[in-house]
Amino acid sequence: MPQAVTITGTRSTAHRAIVEYRAIFEEYVGPFALPGVRFHLGGASGIDSLALLWLADETEAELMVAVPAKVADQPADARDAIAAVRKSGRLAGLIELGGPLERAGYFARNRWMVDRSGFVIGFPRRGTNTSGTWYTLDYAANHDKPRLVLPV
Repeated sequence: MPQAVTITGTRSTAHRAIVEYRAIFEEYVGPFALPGVRFHLGGASGIDSLALLWLADETEAELMVAVPAKVADQPADARDAIAAVRKSGRLAGLIELGGPLERAGYFARNRWMVDRSGFVIGFPRRGTNTSGTWYTLDYAANHDKPRLVLPV
């Protein structure tokens, strides 16, 4: 069982109902969300926020959020998810990397998370093969990290 897991995924999640994502997380993330396991999440809209909220509600796993610059620079829904998890006492840590709010900053954040994980779960948008999610999954593969890929 990995001690740390990175979750990465699409920001485009409106094509499914939240209840569907919660069922996917229950089935595929739940088996890894044991007490003592740390999850690294990117603190963005979409899968990052949905998974963060689900993990906080449904598991006892340790939750770490990393953002490329500052939380204040994240979209409102992502800031709200982080604030809710922080208020509930479930947020174990928040890393503000202070980088640029552009592709290079997001890629640096994703590398930071993968470098601290033993396993990566990716939720790319179905039908895409170039995105930050795929970049992160490829980075993990190039570092011999096991991956679970679940197109949504």
